Amino acid sequence: MTSGNIRQPSVPVDSYTLGNGNGMEVVVWTYGATLREVRVPGRDGRPENVVHRLPALADYEDRPTNAYVGVTVGRFCRNVAHGRFALDGTWHMLDRNEGQHHVHGGTYGFDRLVWTATAARTEEHVSLRLAVNSPCGDQGYPGDLHARTVYRLDREHVLTIGFRATTTAPTIVGLTNHAFWNLAGTDTRRAVDGQHLAVIADHVLEFAEGQIPVPGPPVPVAGTALDLNRGKSINGVRLDNFYVLDDPATCAAELHDPTSGRHLRLTTDQRGMGVYTGDGLDPSRAGLCLQPGPWPDAPNRPDFPSSRLDPGHTYTSTMRYAFSVR
Repeated sequence: MTSGNIRQPSVPVDSYTLGNGNGMEVVVWTYGATLREVRVPGRDGRPENVVHRLPALADYEDRPTNAYVGVTVGRFCRNVAHGRFALDGTWHMLDRNEGQHHVHGGTYGFDRLVWTATAARTEEHVSLRLAVNSPCGDQGYPGDLHARTVYRLDREHVLTIGFRATTTAPTIVGLTNHAFWNLAGTDTRRAVDGQHLAVIADHVLEFAEGQIPVPGPPVPVAGTALDLNRGKSINGVRLDNFYVLDDPATCAAELHDPTSGRHLRLTTDQRGMGVYTGDGLDPSRAGLCLQPGPWPDAPNRPDFPSSRLDPGHTYTSTMRYAFSVR
């Protein structure tokens, strides 16, 4: 049972395990539509969990100590400068939960709610569909929003996470999953240092205070420590950046653990991705967050890809995590 909050009373939390019959399992909680475990075999054939997790439900409910671990973030992930944006000439004021700014959907965003869930199975895959409703004015957002997250696991060790949303009034939306990956296996208690990361992107956004993008276009990474196109060890490298992806449908990022042999290839239909080495986690660098989604402060930046959603239209976003051994 959750402890309850102003958005939702105390309700039960369910845990679902999706197995592909080939040695891979995924555990999802209805609280926050949270990716709790991903068990993947390594070179030795032994499955281990490769996402950072917290000890218990109470730890996920404790906002000061939970860095959105594994949750579905919404209504709008990333940040909105000064907690406000305009649509059709009307200014909307959002919950300011990070100083003067709005971050990851507000104090009681989608990560703080228990979603309804329905499981399904076909010959090709097993899936879990989770849904949540957000009324007009929730955290300051206009329009009633119906959102859905679908986790799908196939026999080829591919985990797909898909998002959909519809609205009753013009609004903004941008969902993502906030898992922290560690291909060494979380039971090893090893940091992500020594794992190799490639991000296929020639540009990043330049940030000011509060990770609000500065005016102007994205800046090139060539010749800087942020150039990860060819892949390199992240041993000692601190990252908390937003990359402008070049060809995300082909490859957004790859992560490899030389010791276990586990390899992750991420593709997405999103045009940008946050990358964070988890330096603020406990323990520090227990996982690497690869967060495809909308661009930071996009509602206030007409030069960025739009985050607007209108009635009669459907927001969609997909991330595909393909696991292998090398």
